[in-house]
Amino acid sequence: MRPLSALFLCANLWNAIVVNGDEADSQSPQRVEIGAKVRGFSFTDIRYLPRTLSESGERKAFVLVFTTLDCPIVRRSLPTLRRLEAEFRSQGVQFVAINVGPLDSLVDVAGQAVNADLAFPVGKDFTGDVVRALGIRRTPECVVVDAEMRLRYRGRIDSALRLTGVQPNPGREDLREAIADVVAQRDVRVAETPVDGCLITDIPKPQSRSLNYYEHVAPLMAKHCQSCHQPDSAGPFSLVTLDDVSSHAAMIAEVVTQRRMPPWHAASEYGHFINDPKLSTAEINTIVDWASGDRIAGDSLLAPPPQVARASDWLIGEPDLVVQIPAPIDVPAEGVMPYQYALLPYVFLKDTWVQKIEINPGNDAVVHHCNMGFVKLTDLRRAAFHPEQNFITGYVPGGDPMELDSGIGFCIPAGSVVGLELHYVANGEATTDQTSVGFVFAKEKIQKRIQHFQCHTARFAIPPGDAHFKVAASREFQFDATGIGMYCHMHVRGKDMQFEATELDGKQETLLLVPNYNFEWQSSYRWPDNVRRFKRGTRIDCTAHFDNSLFNPFNPDPQATVRHGLQTSDEMMFGFLFFTRDDEALNLTIDPETGHVVEN
Repeated sequence: MRPLSALFLCANLWNAIVVNGDEADSQSPQRVEIGAKVRGFSFTDIRYLPRTLSESGERKAFVLVFTTLDCPIVRRSLPTLRRLEAEFRSQGVQFVAINVGPLDSLVDVAGQAVNADLAFPVGKDFTGDVVRALGIRRTPECVVVDAEMRLRYRGRIDSALRLTGVQPNPGREDLREAIADVVAQRDVRVAETPVDGCLITDIPKPQSRSLNYYEHVAPLMAKHCQSCHQPDSAGPFSLVTLDDVSSHAAMIAEVVTQRRMPPWHAASEYGHFINDPKLSTAEINTIVDWASGDRIAGDSLLAPPPQVARASDWLIGEPDLVVQIPAPIDVPAEGVMPYQYALLPYVFLKDTWVQKIEINPGNDAVVHHCNMGFVKLTDLRRAAFHPEQNFITGYVPGGDPMELDSGIGFCIPAGSVVGLELHYVANGEATTDQTSVGFVFAKEKIQKRIQHFQCHTARFAIPPGDAHFKVAASREFQFDATGIGMYCHMHVRGKDMQFEATELDGKQETLLLVPNYNFEWQSSYRWPDNVRRFKRGTRIDCTAHFDNSLFNPFNPDPQATVRHGLQTSDEMMFGFLFFTRDDEALNLTIDPETGHVVEN
């Protein structure tokens, strides 16, 4: 369907509810007068944090544009907004896009911004607070607020895009003229304009339904929450019992409404991943409605089997081999600790095939992440633990151990030891750590070895204050391959990362978009077995953006020029892609007790 036809169809479908100009609507918020001081409000940014406009620093003007993912006028307006923001950025104007779609996830909101190459912040109004504070009715309605937080303009971007068609030129550029007037400290000549757009739907309220914990909520806790939220696990508190869930009901309702939990950072537009833990809309509504009501217990006989606590400290089950750092490493109470390197006291005398590997921190409170690689004894003097050619796996918050599919293994070469590169973070108390690594040997015939490459560059310098600095790297398949999954790694200025595949015939496909990267929860993204194929010559392009602005709440120093480095105050750009070669058929019989190849 052509764009004009789509707009015309939408107009006809919405004819009963769409009104133009200043005509009032019974569902609309009370209008805030132009010139009035705007009451305080906050919105939720892509990091799920409550934010205010003042956090972007002193500005001559703030421009807020209200969006949804599916409003056709919003989609077609994004290039204009991108140009306007670039024009006024150096003049002290801060743009912010606020999503108001009740079913739009924050991950996909961030994804829309990446696809549109927006360099300014985006966020979401989960409660309707921003809409009420500014008297907004439609998308993409815009407002301009001056440095004193007075409402100076409210209305359309221009008159080019209408619900029933598109003008060949924008006519008067209403938003642009309003911004220019505010920056010049003069009266806005046209302070309010009519808006053609999608009427904003009220935030749905919890429904009064006959729900109880054991029948309706407990199965969802078991399915989506309890793998992390159980004693001595990743979650900060347990959600195993009725009392656990009831005492955290308000918080649970908030995080599932925002789709902050279970954590997942891949835009839904691209790819299917088998480790996607997201709740459905119906599941979210069930949890919220129960948590917001009387929290009835119900019949305990209807509850699912209780979550079985892990019998071992190991996610991979009891390892065949456990090797620990020889001596505890001291971690100070404060300050920045240089990366620590440790060789594990075990020599692999023969090629050893493993299918499960887990790095198990001795002190979860201070081990932020750890890289592991093998080092040949002959190379110890120049050992490095994480180059691409000898990298094995890593530990990161939100990550998972290496657990390989049937017939796939990793070979630790004969004459090697394993080395760890550990990043410790002080937590206010002097302590120690003695991390261990567990190995499970291959129990079956090995046909293929897991391989990977890293789309990586260290050649970048992020300027001070830059909110949308682009870094890119590429790799190419030299053979036909089957993909296993992807993983991206940046530090606290990392904002988004995208993987794209381009075949020799020019066909392009986006494999993964992580539009709101989270340094504190770095997920892997795993394809279904034997589904994702790559032909020889396919190029993988990895593109990332970094936010070195004041508005980034985790930025250590917005005035610094940031380069590649090991510390969190530096930056990294790594896009990992794991795969097997299609032409490999090893047919190796492995001794399950040792991981060694059984000679025929």
